[in-house]
Amino acid sequence: MNQPDIPAAIANIIESSPTPDVLFSELLPAVVEFLQCDRCFVYLHNPQLNLGKVAFCWVRTPDIPTIYSENWEPQPLSFSDEDPMFAAALRGKPSIFVEDVETADSQVLNRKFEQENFGHRALIHAHIQQDGQLWGVLQPSIFGHPRIWSEYERVVINKIVEKITPLTVDYVKSASN
Repeated sequence: MNQPDIPAAIANIIESSPTPDVLFSELLPAVVEFLQCDRCFVYLHNPQLNLGKVAFCWVRTPDIPTIYSENWEPQPLSFSDEDPMFAAALRGKPSIFVEDVETADSQVLNRKFEQENFGHRALIHAHIQQDGQLWGVLQPSIFGHPRIWSEYERVVINKIVEKITPLTVDYVKSASN
């Protein structure tokens, strides 16, 4: 592949962002633009305290629902039973690229759960993991139609996650103190 690993605009945001707040505020719209998707959010997870929140969300248009939670909330014990993708993330599995929520295998996702909680049709469940623990999920998504994620897009998302993991872990740790 002759294409760079990460588009220059995204690489510049990652390299030049002085804080996680700036990073995520600038990164999410850039990811939406790169993937031509509708929404991207970051779910943060504290594995020691089992707390989580969606601290950052960016939507392309106002008709797309925003996912956001200001406060850290206990992760319901049933969540990993209801959401196979979250269970996979907790087990340290690779990121999941869902091309169509409507036709995805029930071992991969819970269609009803996705429809009721998120409303998207295609998504990437990119696991932000370090030392065998889940620290967050970067989730770009598409509404209204399926989407095939190219090999290049998959590589870029995995590289982005790799590069933002240390900042995410530091952010979660500092926010929880």
